[in-house]
Amino acid sequence: MHHRPRVPTTTLARLVLTSGRSIDLSELRLSSTYGGMLEGYPCKPVNEMKIKGLLQSAERDFPRTPVHLVPPPREYPDQYAGAFGPVEVLPSVACVGRFRSDAMNPAHDPVLYRSDLTVIWFQPTTQVPSGCDAEAGLRDVAWDELARDYEL
Repeated sequence: MHHRPRVPTTTLARLVLTSGRSIDLSELRLSSTYGGMLEGYPCKPVNEMKIKGLLQSAERDFPRTPVHLVPPPREYPDQYAGAFGPVEVLPSVACVGRFRSDAMNPAHDPVLYRSDLTVIWFQPTTQVPSGCDAEAGLRDVAWDELARDYEL
């Protein structure tokens, strides 16, 4: 009886998109959305700065991979509006994930090619998304439009 050598898992989690495509999460960075905020309050300008920073660092860290932002849900608690406008709150955990999947182009050899995409999204907990248990916006990612094929 032949034993197959154990291959170390190269994926943190596997997600199933609403399109039915399975994608593998190979790297995940979590940060507190408002961590390090010394003054001010959650509002649109602060949130836009946070999102822009995440996009820039993802593009810098993964230069060969397209980067996609899942539009975050925004809450507007009925609180005092300060100098920068009304309070606008994003979910408390900012996520940058690098995903891989099978090649999209049927002309590409499925053994030699994969597709990849870096995705930024916000979620309320630090839980690693897996299976069908992920933020709806993350599961709705239009992989075939956003990702890119590459040769291994």
